[in-house]
Amino acid sequence: MYNKILVALDTSSGDEKLIQHITELAKIHHSHLLLVHVADGWAARHFDELALKESEEMVKDREYINAIAAAIKKQAIPVTAHLALGEPAQEILSIAEKEKCDLIAMTSHGHGFFADIILGSAIEEVRHKTSLPLLVVSGRKARSSAQH
Repeated sequence: MYNKILVALDTSSGDEKLIQHITELAKIHHSHLLLVHVADGWAARHFDELALKESEEMVKDREYINAIAAAIKKQAIPVTAHLALGEPAQEILSIAEKEKCDLIAMTSHGHGFFADIILGSAIEEVRHKTSLPLLVVSGRKARSSAQH
């Protein structure tokens, strides 16, 4: 059912929860995971047009996704890491189509309505523009029972 799953990583603490869920799903469906992080800083957004050198952010982002890919490979799950450059939602949608993915997996951060308006929400744009199933894992930390 899910031959190839695009896993959108954003280098936040929510990535760990997303990877836990998606690796279990990949084991069940014998899926190939395509890890994607979109570097969206100034250098990343103008990299090609200005023939720039990779920024420190881009180098760290590449190291980050490659380290996660290496850990996943140890679980005998086929995985590819891809660092994209530009606007996150547009890149996720483009890569999912180009790579013929069957599912897109992302984390939500629960900023809230006003923060999402200010910060933007890649999930909102992706969910409105894709016909693929979308798995959204909450990036929020679980509250302990003492906090209830």
